[in-house]
Amino acid sequence: MEFKIDNIDGNARACTIKTAHSSICTPIFMPVGTAGSVKGLDSVDMMDILKTKIILANTYHMYLRDGEKKAKIFGGLHGFTKYTNSFLTDSGGFQAFSLNSHSKADDNGINFKSHIDGSMHYFTPEKVLDIEYALNSDIMMILDDLVALPATKERIKLSVERTYEWAKRAIKYHNIMKQKEENAKQNIFAIIQGGTDKQLRKISALGLVSLEDYDGYAIGGLSVGESNQEMYDMVDWTTSFMPKNKPRYLMGVGTPEDLIENIERGIDMFDCVMPTRNARNGTLFTSFGKVNIKSAKYKFLDEPVDKECHCYTCQKYSAGYLHHLFKAKEITYYRLASLHNIHYYINLVKNAREAILNNKFQEFKKNFYQKRSISQ
Repeated sequence: MEFKIDNIDGNARACTIKTAHSSICTPIFMPVGTAGSVKGLDSVDMMDILKTKIILANTYHMYLRDGEKKAKIFGGLHGFTKYTNSFLTDSGGFQAFSLNSHSKADDNGINFKSHIDGSMHYFTPEKVLDIEYALNSDIMMILDDLVALPATKERIKLSVERTYEWAKRAIKYHNIMKQKEENAKQNIFAIIQGGTDKQLRKISALGLVSLEDYDGYAIGGLSVGESNQEMYDMVDWTTSFMPKNKPRYLMGVGTPEDLIENIERGIDMFDCVMPTRNARNGTLFTSFGKVNIKSAKYKFLDEPVDKECHCYTCQKYSAGYLHHLFKAKEITYYRLASLHNIHYYINLVKNAREAILNNKFQEFKKNFYQKRSISQ
């Protein structure tokens, strides 16, 4: 991986990440392709229409569907899905923790029951990396011990300690496996935990950063029950202990406002299911805030959902047509709505990058919020 800082405006960063498969300009939003596919869209949509440079696939979901075995036969996720730009794979720890009530972490890993067929499985730091090697993702997230908030300080402290120990095991294993040529181009990120406890966040960050062989660092364990302001404060605090010369990734966040606020705090990379999930439920993101396409006021509206949007959907179809498709439960709606929402997110971070490069991020942020206040 190559990493270069192109400009810094306040704490907001515009950077370039080069992997074996693409050059990624940050800040970047990564659409979520949980089981190797962004819901409702294919590789042509992602590359030719949306022009994404990186998407996320999930280790847990691929593993439970024998997806890593299938992908390996096809040469990894790129050959399997025909998406030839970069992939980041989540470790699956969050899903093992959140999708069933039978998961249990111990000092060695996470024991969990499949939400698909009830079979039992055990993730260790090494096992997760083996799955990700088979998937051949460009960026691999390691196994971490995630805790829902609120939680006791004792449980959060245990999470920090386990995550650090697992990170030591993961980087040791990865350095051994890198001696094999097929794993040499895969990069590995550690995940900082600590809940909303400043002391524990600092301990987690400094401990993981001391493991210098990591290619980047993520902030995990936020947007899991705490308030938005608590999340922003923790990001602000945690980034002060993260390396300036490596990518910073805030996992599972979030709304357009969350992206802007955390770009301001020095975050480079984001992912969230919100654009596609909200699209399927009838919520579209626009320059002036959210639109509920189910509303009767869009029934006969012969204009785009967002007049400022240049996405495939807004350039070709009216809000009235999208309203009709949603009400008729036509599958086409899911594709068109998802194309719009993902375009909105990607365009938002692209414009934020341009503002940072021109030292105008605060002006960009002010305009972002002004448009929303006008529409309300």
